[in-house]
Amino acid sequence: MDLNTSFSKLSREEKIQWLSVSGESQKLLTDALNQNPAISGIVDQLSENTITHYTLPLGVAPNVLINGKSYHLPLVTEESSVVAAIAKAAKFWFAFGGFQTQVLGTEKKGQVHFFWKGNKELLHQKFEPLKDFILLRVNSLTKEMRKRGGGITSIQLLDKTHLLTNYFQLDVSFETADAMGANFINSCLEEMSKALKQFFSCDLELDAELLEVNMAILSNYTSGCRVLAKVMCAVDAINAYGESLETPLLAEKLVQAVQIAQVSTERAVTHNKGIFNGIDALALATGNDWRAIEACGHAYASRSGTYASLTKASIVEQTFILELEIPLSVGTVGGITNLHPLAKIALEILQKPTAPELMQLMAVSGLAANFSALLALTTSGIQKGHMKMHLSNILLQLNATEEQSKLALTFFKDKTVSFTEVKKFLSSNS
Repeated sequence: MDLNTSFSKLSREEKIQWLSVSGESQKLLTDALNQNPAISGIVDQLSENTITHYTLPLGVAPNVLINGKSYHLPLVTEESSVVAAIAKAAKFWFAFGGFQTQVLGTEKKGQVHFFWKGNKELLHQKFEPLKDFILLRVNSLTKEMRKRGGGITSIQLLDKTHLLTNYFQLDVSFETADAMGANFINSCLEEMSKALKQFFSCDLELDAELLEVNMAILSNYTSGCRVLAKVMCAVDAINAYGESLETPLLAEKLVQAVQIAQVSTERAVTHNKGIFNGIDALALATGNDWRAIEACGHAYASRSGTYASLTKASIVEQTFILELEIPLSVGTVGGITNLHPLAKIALEILQKPTAPELMQLMAVSGLAANFSALLALTTSGIQKGHMKMHLSNILLQLNATEEQSKLALTFFKDKTVSFTEVKKFLSSNS
């Protein structure tokens, strides 16, 4: 392709040819695209330079009891053990009343970042009329959101000059109802930056040349948009579960495992990754921004100055308690939640939740994944269950027959699984 030719202007077929992949790969790309024409036309428009659609499994963890109501969680993940882990945890906790959740807040944030070289006291004196002027300017943008119970809840002037010379923020809080609200928030903030410049230009006491607006953008650190999920049962119930795995005092071991993740950054990263196995899978299924969710969650895990576990575990009066408090900014309207057919189906499976309800479901998905991981780590080890699922992937990769797969599953039940060993087994049973 000539460097003067835009790749985006090429047809799909021309893009694939330009990439110089094999004929077999070209056919696979085309076949994957044509699997479901009803979906392909919509999905094509969600990104740019699309050559095909990348498929991931959509599984379900059934009968997850949350606040007395049973849900089936749709989960998109390629990590084979995640769905099984969440389903296993849900089955265990069902007998003890399931998961309890509570939304702690739904506030979202954004900032106009600017530099002011003038008199700081004068800026603070002018802030109240400036705020009124800004709210008037964005009134038309917030009208529909206010009808749905959302809108702008506060605007603050933050002096950050101790961190960066002449640096200030307009710190704005939003409520966005059932929308994730990114476009709404960014539109408001950009209009606010224009209003800020106009106000300085019109005020006779302010010198507009001393003002420099750098950017206006939402913050994905939504610490005011948090949810709490927890489970609890008698220590004896956990210990009895552990005894079947030859692990007495299991409740104490689970608490210790979480404490380790609270004091060891190396462990905390893997610990929290396991939580996001559950959260991300549900976020993907419902068309939510899992990247923003993860970025915020990891920042929240560092709020004390040290990266630590997002879950807490304790034993209080012979009751084992495991809980997760986490920021989750999600939406059930707008974005691809209303565009992607499978995202709409996922929300239908969840009984069409509101955004606060989806926050609770995601937190439970993360807590369930964490519990199963902790249970495995403190008993039989993580590899036993993980490699059992991994064996299926290896057999699929090696094109094992149905009969070979049955034999392999039996043979490797109590043996270490590796690609080499599975390949050797299939060779001897061909």
